[in-house]
Amino acid sequence: MQVELVSPERILFSGEAEMVILRAAGGDIAFLENHAPFLGAVDIGVVRIIGSGQSEERAAVHGGFVEVRDNRVIILSDVAELASQVDVERAREAQRRAEEQMRGEHDAECDAALRRAHVRLEVVNG
Repeated sequence: MQVELVSPERILFSGEAEMVILRAAGGDIAFLENHAPFLGAVDIGVVRIIGSGQSEERAAVHGGFVEVRDNRVIILSDVAELASQVDVERAREAQRRAEEQMRGEHDAECDAALRRAHVRLEVVNG
């Protein structure tokens, strides 16, 4: 099936895959060839694009939408980074700041910042 991962800045991935796994608003979901049509919200999480021979591309995605139809998966993300593009030190610093903020008063944005930092590190560490 054809897969595209797109952010506002660019196309991060465009190619063939055997399976795509991502975190949708209702939980993790996997898409295989001939999947029923689907349209849903993408949550903060890791997108795994598994190609033939078990090759895998991983990306940190921070929200967006996914559409599946006619053996095509299109992920439109608010913000996305391929594992190879994540600045690990910057992600660790963002995690440290978010954890520090969590010790005091925090809100939903603080929680989201911590989740984004965790996902960026998770996508690199597998």
